[in-house]
Amino acid sequence: MTTLAPPRSPGTVTVSGLRRRRLTGLVAALVVLLGLLVASLMIGSTAIAPSVVWDALFHPSADIDQFAIRDYRLPRTVVGLVVGVALGVAGALIQALTRNPLADPDVLGLHAGASFAVTIAVGVLGVRDIGGYLWFAVAGSLIVTLVVLAFGSTRLGSSPVVMVLAGVSVGAVLRGVGEALQLTDPVAFDAMRSWNAGSLGGRPLELVWTVLPVLAVALVLAFAVSGPLNAMALGDELAVAQGVRLNRTRVFAILALSLLTGVATAIAGPISFVGLMVAHVARWIVGPHQRWIFAHSVLLAPILLLASDVAGRVVLRPGEIPVGVVTAFVGAPVLIALVLRRKASGL
Repeated sequence: MTTLAPPRSPGTVTVSGLRRRRLTGLVAALVVLLGLLVASLMIGSTAIAPSVVWDALFHPSADIDQFAIRDYRLPRTVVGLVVGVALGVAGALIQALTRNPLADPDVLGLHAGASFAVTIAVGVLGVRDIGGYLWFAVAGSLIVTLVVLAFGSTRLGSSPVVMVLAGVSVGAVLRGVGEALQLTDPVAFDAMRSWNAGSLGGRPLELVWTVLPVLAVALVLAFAVSGPLNAMALGDELAVAQGVRLNRTRVFAILALSLLTGVATAIAGPISFVGLMVAHVARWIVGPHQRWIFAHSVLLAPILLLASDVAGRVVLRPGEIPVGVVTAFVGAPVLIALVLRRKASGL
């Protein structure tokens, strides 16, 4: 006797189909990212042919276009790649940790905490190199993370709305105090103007080698807690029943989040909404599986950041718009749309 399989609804996705969709998404994102890396090297105040880009990378000479690529556009592109990875994983991680789809390092004030700490390091303590103020950025991000999580905790669990309000309030206060400090000594803070707007330009390639070990540690921590975060999404009691150590998972997640936010802010300044947008796109592609969300965010966030940077160079050519302004222009309507959605209250 033949047994018929139960019919599937049109919206049902099989396990193999979901896995295929996830892998296809990764491959497509990788192809787009490679294309944007090339576009970032070609497009600027003047357009440079692909053949010149190839020669600049593999057959260097004293040609002025090759000089522009090697000394300006290549460092800018690599910085965009590194900062994008950090912001993308940070956004996905903070949404999983807080179970809040509106969470973002900027929305919850983490960028403001890192920026304020860097302001103190540069203006008060006289720190000038990124190796010095990187750890101030990490510490500022960590302190604000703990403060926001504390404010968002209630007897009934974490409140996404209270968390967002706390992050916005803390961020506003720190930004105001930081700007007041900068007005007291304009000369000392003159070099931070483009940094405050969120920019990838003017950063030497040596900065990347300074932060790369920190970024690697943060990514390892983030992917290590991705499995426990999947269980925690079902509730703390079910997660404990599955053997998840809640406190250890939260400590590692907060440490990874602080390192990622500190790295991105120390290099490029506060860049808004990248993590917020990318995490939602990744979740739409792969579903509620944190390891896959993190993997897609590693590729999607640099795509968004480099595309925004290239757009900022084209709109006001031969001038340019800082990438932080472009991402804010795009991300603010996305945040409003998410707030207005009925299901924007939890993950």
